[in-house]
Order: sequence, then C-alpha cells, then structure tokens
Amino acid sequence: MTTDNYPLDPSRIPSHIAIIMDGNGRWARSCGRERTEGHVAGVNTVRRITESASRLGVKYLTLYAFSTENWGRPRAEVDALMHLISMAIERETPDLIRNNVRLGLIGDMQRVPDDVRRRLEKCVADTSSSTGLNLILAISYSSRVEITAACRRLAALAAAGRIDPSAIGEDDISANLMTAGIPDPDLLIRTGGDSRLSNFLLWQAAYTEIVIEHAFWPDFDEALFVKAIADYQRRERRYGLTSEQVSDSSEPSGT
Repeated sequence: MTTDNYPLDPSRIPSHIAIIMDGNGRWARSCGRERTEGHVAGVNTVRRITESASRLGVKYLTLYAFSTENWGRPRAEVDALMHLISMAIERETPDLIRNNVRLGLIGDMQRVPDDVRRRLEKCVADTSSSTGLNLILAISYSSRVEITAACRRLAALAAAGRIDPSAIGEDDISANLMTAGIPDPDLLIRTGGDSRLSNFLLWQAAYTEIVIEHAFWPDFDEALFVKAIADYQRRERRYGLTSEQVSDSSEPSGT
C-alpha cells in the first residue's frame, strides 16, 4: 500500500487515530482571510481525511472539533463554528452512510445549541447501522472534566457500598469515560506545529504515539496523513519494556 513516497504496511495500520485539528485561524490569517474562512477550509479537510482513513482501513478516527475552552472565544466566532459544524454534518450525512461511516460524539452536548445538537444526534442515529470507520467528533470536550466526572461516578458507587474503593482499577476508570468501549488511540496527530495535548484524551493517550505536523489543518492532505502513519509504523511501541522484551514477546510461541 503506497501513497506518494510513503509505503505502508497494511497489517500495521493504526486501529485508532486521533487528530488535534489546529491552525484554521492561522491559516486564514496567512492568506489574508477572515478566521471563519479558515474553519470552512478546515471542514473540507475533515472530509478528505475521513475518506482517506476509511480507505486505509482505520477503525476509529477521533477529531478534536471544539474544546470546552473554545467557548471563551469571541461570540461571533463560536456561533459561526457551531453553525458550520451542524451544516457540514447535515450535508455530509448521506456520504457517511454511503461510505459505511458511523458517527459518534464525545463531549458536553448540553452546552451545544439545541438546533446543532439535534442535527448531530440525527446523524448519529442515521449512521448507527454503519459497520466501517467510526468517526468520533469531540465537541465541547474536556479531558479533565471527563476524568473528574468518572471519578465522581466511582466515588458515588463506593459511597453507596456498591463497589470496594480499594478494588478500583484502571479498567474501571476507562469504563466510566466518554470513550468507554473505544480502544485507546494508537496514533495522535497534531497539525499547526504546537507540541501539546490541549486537554485532549489525557487518560487515553498515555501510550499513544504522537506526530506533530507543522502544516495548518486546512493544508493537511492525504499525503501528510499517510506520512504520519508511515512515521508511526517505523516506531517501536515498548509500553515501558525494553526492545529485547518487545522482540521476544513478538516471536511465535515455541521458538
């Protein structure tokens, strides 16, 4: 499997790729355009990368579309973003169904305007029978809020005597996150050049491979996406072990 100059091993395609889609505003500024035009261009990139991920056999693609911190942006920009998200989802739903893509949502949907939430939830319902790529949009999302809520739920269960606090483990926390049932990301890509997680999947990304791409999100194309996957495939995922231990565990049993 090859795209441009980046050959890929089809047996090692990341099952779950998460993307921090950064740089829409800076892209617009560099082009002498309004910030909202950068977000419009970013939506087109979402479509390209979703199609590419589906073709490559990625099972989960999680896109950081709007953080809880983004609510603090100028009201006009927030309103424009919400409108753009809802219109794009409504427009793309037929193609998602045609391409066997299932939409999922993580984040505080109660903060999302009612009309936007209804359109998002309709797309989730309309694509619920799809069995291909799971496209997960993180909207009004905060990883710290997510982890805090999980801890509160477990604390309430412990206080009610339904669970033993000393028996709470990592799996219990994972099961109480918004991503319950979704595997942790294998690869996280951040566009725009910044090197931080920005409150995105903090628990889930504990051992995720990270690729920082300097191109702004509107300029991120399939070639750069495949390049990031090729970078991932060149890495050795040790999970705290030594290279020798990883090599031994990958040998066929009985050798």
